[in-house]
Amino acid sequence: MLRNVCDVHTHTIYSRHAYSTIEECVRAAAAAGVELLGSADHFGNMLYENPSYLDFQYFINRYLWPRTWMGVTVLRSAEADITDLEGHLYGWDRYLNTSITYEEVAPFTLLERVARDSDYLIASVHGKHWTQGATRAQLTDLYIKTMERNPKVLILGHIGRSGLDFEIDPVVEAARDLHRLVEINEHSFAYPPGRTRCRAIAERCAELGCPVTLCTDAHIACDIGRMDHALGMLDEIGFPEELLATRTPDAFLQAVVAAGLPNPLDSERPQPEA
Repeated sequence: MLRNVCDVHTHTIYSRHAYSTIEECVRAAAAAGVELLGSADHFGNMLYENPSYLDFQYFINRYLWPRTWMGVTVLRSAEADITDLEGHLYGWDRYLNTSITYEEVAPFTLLERVARDSDYLIASVHGKHWTQGATRAQLTDLYIKTMERNPKVLILGHIGRSGLDFEIDPVVEAARDLHRLVEINEHSFAYPPGRTRCRAIAERCAELGCPVTLCTDAHIACDIGRMDHALGMLDEIGFPEELLATRTPDAFLQAVVAAGLPNPLDSERPQPEA
């Protein structure tokens, strides 16, 4: 039976439709035997109708979180929305030149600022209005372009329930070659099409040698570490242990470094603006 002791895609109350604080999430992770927790709140249009930079300052002060908390290694992430067929992420075109205290600074984009203070990003499709009329080839390319365009993206989020008719093999092959990870998301198993699609994706990842992450996508602390459906599916298909990047904290941190990102436990984090 596969062992999975990391949960690298979870949400706190900041995501607005989630219900637990970061401390509640860490406490739940410790109780569930999760050794590494990734907190990845939503970064996209679903948060605010008319957003400003001030609405996203939650992301820039996470240096306060202990790296080891209640015995759990804590990583800082964000689940960024893919916003177009070219693979751009939310905030890529929002240019800013002031800090949260309105001091003038060198121009930057909202995406750059949030990515800077994240150990890694998860790129996901949520609202799909911009995909209407797209061909299968375009839907396939959007995931590939997302990985190529955004070096901080480590994980393609819940592609098994995106509802997009993309070709699995080119996406999996690109993820493998770019040292990115494909997510097998427990929450996807709540939907019959998601179960079928996740299995097909996992089978091709196994056959093509692409590492995956196993996560809950928990929106409440009591769900953290509960991945019975996803883990059972991987066991059923005989998924190779060495391709499960979340099997141990060391394995996940090695995947972070393989993707060209700093080891979060070694690197100095940027200081906050205020």
